Amino acid sequence: MALWDRFKESASQMQTQLVAKKNDLKSGAFRDACMAMCALVAAADGTVDPSERQRVAQLISTNEVLQNFPADDLRRRFEENLAKLTTDFAFGKVSVLQEVAKAKKKPAEARAVVQIGIVIGGADGDFDKTEQAVVREACYTLDLPPHEFDL
Repeated sequence: MALWDRFKESASQMQTQLVAKKNDLKSGAFRDACMAMCALVAAADGTVDPSERQRVAQLISTNEVLQNFPADDLRRRFEENLAKLTTDFAFGKVSVLQEVAKAKKKPAEARAVVQIGIVIGGADGDFDKTEQAVVREACYTLDLPPHEFDL
């Protein structure tokens, strides 16, 4: 099986797992960490093109798990994190990873945040090396082993 096919299958399985845990993923920490993760993946290569913004907007409005939160609030949080990253990526990344770390106390939430990052990264059909690297870094921030997610 090709690497991308494995990632696609993995992302699909992760989405199924997320939906199964939907009722456990309602905290503000999870919300903040998810939007930080989305911004991190979207800006992973140093630029954010309109299609990346569109993918996250689509995820916010269609993902069952994120429907636990108001879409306007999610979008605002995503844009705030994105602004930090596009102003100064290195400095912004420190701040955004602090947002990701909010999910560290609850392992189910931490795993779900990583899964959201993988779903976003693979949404365009190409979970590239820079996106994988920031998701891997988020794993370390959340005290999760990257190999658990094939990273």
